[in-house]
Amino acid sequence: MQISLALLIAVLFGCGFYLIMRRSYLKVILGIMLLSHAANMLVFTSAGIVRSPAPLVPEGMQAAEASGADPVPQALVLTAIVISFGVTAFALVLFRRAYDVVGTDDIDELRHTEI
Repeated sequence: MQISLALLIAVLFGCGFYLIMRRSYLKVILGIMLLSHAANMLVFTSAGIVRSPAPLVPEGMQAAEASGADPVPQALVLTAIVISFGVTAFALVLFRRAYDVVGTDDIDELRHTEI
């Protein structure tokens, strides 16, 4: 399971870096999205994948037994998902505005529009 997740993370990082090096803004945005997903999966799997029962409080006890998953990686991934969504939305708005003004999404053609 961990080997297949490691391979999936490597593929996501590879595809993300490949797309970021393209000349199209849309491909760069897709690359950023893939990199954020790969980073989230890396943080999530670095905490270890364990099967444990749900942290339910048995009848007659005050608290659940300490056998649940570690909440720190889950909180980090949740925060990273929100931040990556915001960055992606901002990049999409910038792409849309640049495309409306210049009429192309090629990064090399945008250099000729500088004054």
